[in-house]
Amino acid sequence: MRKLHRYVFHIDVNSAFLSWSALKILNENPEAVDLRTIPSIVGGDRESRHGIVLARSIEAKKYGINTPEPIAQALKKCPNLVMVAPDMQWYSYCSRKLRELLNEYTDNLIPFSIDEAWAVFEGYEEMYGDPVEFAYRLKEEIKQRLGFTVNIGVSTNFLLSKMAGDFSKPDKVHSCFPDEIERKMWPLPVADLLFCGKSAAEKLNRLGLKTIGDLAKAENSLLLPYFKSQGQMLRAYANGEDIDLGDLDAARKSYSHSHTTSYDVTDKNDAKQILLSLTETLAARVRDDQAYAKCVSLHLTTSEFKKISRQKTLDRKTDITGEIYDAVCQLVDEYWDKDTCVRLLGVGVNVADEEDYEQISLFDNEERKKQMRCDDAMDSIRKRFGNGAIQRASLLDKNK
Repeated sequence: MRKLHRYVFHIDVNSAFLSWSALKILNENPEAVDLRTIPSIVGGDRESRHGIVLARSIEAKKYGINTPEPIAQALKKCPNLVMVAPDMQWYSYCSRKLRELLNEYTDNLIPFSIDEAWAVFEGYEEMYGDPVEFAYRLKEEIKQRLGFTVNIGVSTNFLLSKMAGDFSKPDKVHSCFPDEIERKMWPLPVADLLFCGKSAAEKLNRLGLKTIGDLAKAENSLLLPYFKSQGQMLRAYANGEDIDLGDLDAARKSYSHSHTTSYDVTDKNDAKQILLSLTETLAARVRDDQAYAKCVSLHLTTSEFKKISRQKTLDRKTDITGEIYDAVCQLVDEYWDKDTCVRLLGVGVNVADEEDYEQISLFDNEERKKQMRCDDAMDSIRKRFGNGAIQRASLLDKNK
């Protein structure tokens, strides 16, 4: 057994939105076709051909369909593509059930996005045994109890466990311990390195750095003229140095939700649609906790690993999806330019202190109260019938 003081699991739901949508349909009708076995996607609208692909099945991937490509383009590749609307309330529920299961094994769980999280284990060897063998047992338990599959990456830090989990999918366990980096990680294309976007990978390739191992052994003097400090950071990651997670939802005073895309997002409206989905889930979490946002933040990571974080203090505290999303769109409009190429998009809010909550209800006007009732009604309907039962037209119009 590998003796570790600490080991880290990265748990990633396979094609989360697609898998969770398939699970909901099968729960409602066990005779229905499993979306995971046919060419299918989550996202967009077939009639209007608006929107982007948020998730795809393995069968859809065989047609060359990617995320987040436009719906019209996906339908050209596969005219018989089955499409379902995203159901963010159901996805939030599935994510919460996964976290609850993981919390049965560790009290150190760090969500990374709605469909992935790190679980940190310290001194658990005697209880759970070899970490890789335990990861296999945990993967099967998730499948049996929750009905969907995950990949689990196992290592001693966050970056290596994330890299391990992405080695091959679906329904797999992989390790990448420090003594396995050279054998397992270095032969991979440099584009496979976490946070190495398409543009950065192309620049590295032009420098003759084709693999992660090439980058790991490169001189900083070679990287500096082209990448500045970002090159040193990517080189450090290639050598297995850990990422800085920052304060994620510290002390429940903030909420965040992010999505890493499979290739560069260059269109502002496509970015807004992804951010709309993120905001829907984020706002529902805020309401579930009976909290109110006082500050909204936008987080972008470009294909060249440049991090852009901007925030906007709200005029008044809110848990209304539309108001939070309006602030997100304002930040996008202000800071997005024609050269922006994004790989990670995130939304966050800082919440008001509890003593501020009563003031909110005292000064709400009738229009805001209507929006609050609308959100409450939509939350209830979606939890019961799914996202397709009701649409937020005022928000969808902004992305057409």
